[in-house]
Amino acid sequence: MTQRMLEDRVALVTGAATGIGESIAHLYAAHGAHVFILDVNAAGGSAVAAAIRAQGGSAFSHFADVRRRETLEAVLTDVLARFGRVDILVNNAGIYPRRTFLEMTEEDWDDMQATNLKGVFHCTKLVLPHMVERGSGKIVNISSVTFFKGMANLSHYVAAKGGVIGLTRSLAREMGPCNVYVNCITPGAIEVESEKLVATPEQMATIVAQQSLQRRLTPIDIARVCLFLSSEWSDGMTGQTINVDGGLVMY
Repeated sequence: MTQRMLEDRVALVTGAATGIGESIAHLYAAHGAHVFILDVNAAGGSAVAAAIRAQGGSAFSHFADVRRRETLEAVLTDVLARFGRVDILVNNAGIYPRRTFLEMTEEDWDDMQATNLKGVFHCTKLVLPHMVERGSGKIVNISSVTFFKGMANLSHYVAAKGGVIGLTRSLAREMGPCNVYVNCITPGAIEVESEKLVATPEQMATIVAQQSLQRRLTPIDIARVCLFLSSEWSDGMTGQTINVDGGLVMY
């Protein structure tokens, strides 16, 4: 029998209605976690939670906008009422609109930072005091390989994702004495439904050709590394950024 790596752990996953977050939620539940699915897509989040429960897992869904602290406070109130603790936080929610820098407005910039960077701040700020009080916790932040490559037409996105890496490192320094682990994953080109909105099959084939692994990466590739970072198997690691991009970038 496969070992259940997160038995009875309480996990919050943002942006879990689709894509990478959905895969993380399913995998965590399969490994025994009580999973809270947070997303602005309330219907999608509910569907994911229902699917997990249908498979025998424990899942709850909440509308949550990581830009708005009050929506997150309502989620945390429910989590603590049900279980009294948060063991794992995965900061996955994000947006990916493309803009050239010259076309970019201040509103474009602010919306990106509010979602992809300040959203991480809001979620972590709410959950961390409870982890510190218990002297235990795992935080996994999802950044992007674009930080290492630099990407045209995504300067606001790359800046925000770079900020996530910086926040990960600083928090790991502060939280180590409290037994709270903070790590980061930088996904490469992951095959998700929303990809069709921003890239053509030809563009994605070009990226795959640059990878060491000549296949499309899928959300489960990220979810498995998240599982590792959320379990006791990674107890010797904090402040680290793990690249999951099929060998596109090496550092």
